[in-house]
Amino acid sequence: MKYSLPQLASPQPVVANEVLLVGNGDLRLSANQVCWPAQADMEARVTAAFAAEGVRVRRAHAYDPTLGHGFIWNQRMGMDIFQTIHPVAPLIVAESVWQYSYHVLAGLRDHRGPILTVANWAGQWPGLVGLLNLNGSLTKMGVRYSTIWSEDFTDDFFREGIRQWLKDEHITHDTSHVRPLDLAALPEAEVQLGRALATQLRREKAIIGIFDEGCMGMYNAIIDDELLNATGIYKERLSQSGLVAAMQQVSDSEAQEVRRWLDERGVTFVTGPNPDTDLTDAQILEQCKMYIAAVRIGDTFHCDAIGIQYQQGLKDMVPASDLVEGLLNNVERPPVYHAETGAELYPGRPLPDFNEVDECAALDAVVTNRVWTAMSLDPATTLHDIRWGEQYTGDGVDDFVWVFEISGAAPASHFIDGYAGARSERQPPMYFRLGGGTLKGISKPGEIVWSRVYVQGDALHADLGRASVVQLPPAETERRWQATTPQWPIMHAVLHGVTRDQMMAQHKANHLNVAYGSSAANADQALAAKAAMLAELGLQVNLCGVNASK
Repeated sequence: MKYSLPQLASPQPVVANEVLLVGNGDLRLSANQVCWPAQADMEARVTAAFAAEGVRVRRAHAYDPTLGHGFIWNQRMGMDIFQTIHPVAPLIVAESVWQYSYHVLAGLRDHRGPILTVANWAGQWPGLVGLLNLNGSLTKMGVRYSTIWSEDFTDDFFREGIRQWLKDEHITHDTSHVRPLDLAALPEAEVQLGRALATQLRREKAIIGIFDEGCMGMYNAIIDDELLNATGIYKERLSQSGLVAAMQQVSDSEAQEVRRWLDERGVTFVTGPNPDTDLTDAQILEQCKMYIAAVRIGDTFHCDAIGIQYQQGLKDMVPASDLVEGLLNNVERPPVYHAETGAELYPGRPLPDFNEVDECAALDAVVTNRVWTAMSLDPATTLHDIRWGEQYTGDGVDDFVWVFEISGAAPASHFIDGYAGARSERQPPMYFRLGGGTLKGISKPGEIVWSRVYVQGDALHADLGRASVVQLPPAETERRWQATTPQWPIMHAVLHGVTRDQMMAQHKANHLNVAYGSSAANADQALAAKAAMLAELGLQVNLCGVNASK
């Protein structure tokens, strides 16, 4: 019998001294249109840098005049474009924006040629965050890649890097700050505490509530059940539609009590009359209803932590979840009562929230909550984007100072003056059509432990390190806010024993978790106990930079 065989598209041939380039973007049209000029400028600079090395960079997909941008903006488009790319062609993934990694993962998973991820060193949209998410996703998939970044693509670091990539098909970065955990080098009391807490977690088990998986294409933020369950943590798969339904059962008077509580503690709500561009009282009331609904659902399913995807779907139904998530992560927060019994839910403690349903951050938050609580420390924790950073000299600071930001999940106890130092400002309309406020503040000076759980080689890993949060002058803080997203909470962080480029080379995610110690010595102790607990749970733990085991 004769069959009709499918006709497959033939990829374009590999051309000597030519590198192909793809630009992956957002799923949201408004974001892609606004951010396109920055991407076009960055691609021109990358093209010029390669031309100086005698290599032509050619875009593998065209600018779309109808859409007003040249990004890959959905998964099917990415699959179709990669059908035209020869599987062994040298390939650049250039990012100056936040991008949905899953748009290009199918093509990159099958690509056998050298892959180079590139970002502009800027906080604007932000390409660095998108690059780190893509790198984390490729790491999880086991796809070999190289990565590099630059402010203007003319510096020696960038040019030497691309020369090595063109010659050897990889770039070597310094990761000497990373060393495998040596439990014997940690203080015995903290090791015993970490091990005991791990044994308790595995025996009693914990539940993380997932309000829909896979926010913004973050493949790296999903932990398969087989890996997660081995730590004693299990998922309760919840629905964002269920959250909306639960919000409808919350009365206006209950929501107004949450708003009154926040007003009394000094939170400044920056409101206006136009819901399309301003934060309105009606939006805040809906956020207060979401807060109550989230706590009640968490209680119903006995969740130890919850994560709200927001973004697709929920963003078209209700205001942003960020104010809600910041409240959840704080020990002191508006009380929420059972709808029938009137009993207070999760009294005197946070219900840890992992922003954007980042399950790696969820595992970290559960561990942090237990270690910090056992050590009588403030267990408030949050994840942050590794947004950007610059050298700062003056006012007692002479170091590279990172900008850590997240869209609102930072708890008030992390801020200078707590709730009284917090503002709630409308989320940018480009991303958040229905508005809603953030919980914005400047993180207080102090000593923190930073960490990241990630998947590599079909196993869970964790990198941990220490940092100091510094206070910069108001003018410098404002400059950094304006260079990034001024509506979001900000943390000025100086990493201990880790340079800018070392951090970028090693980190396997756009996010990292942070929690405060009460002193430098105390933060070292907390890091040691956390490292021991993670190791006992079966994670492969690295210590990064200068910390408790130096």
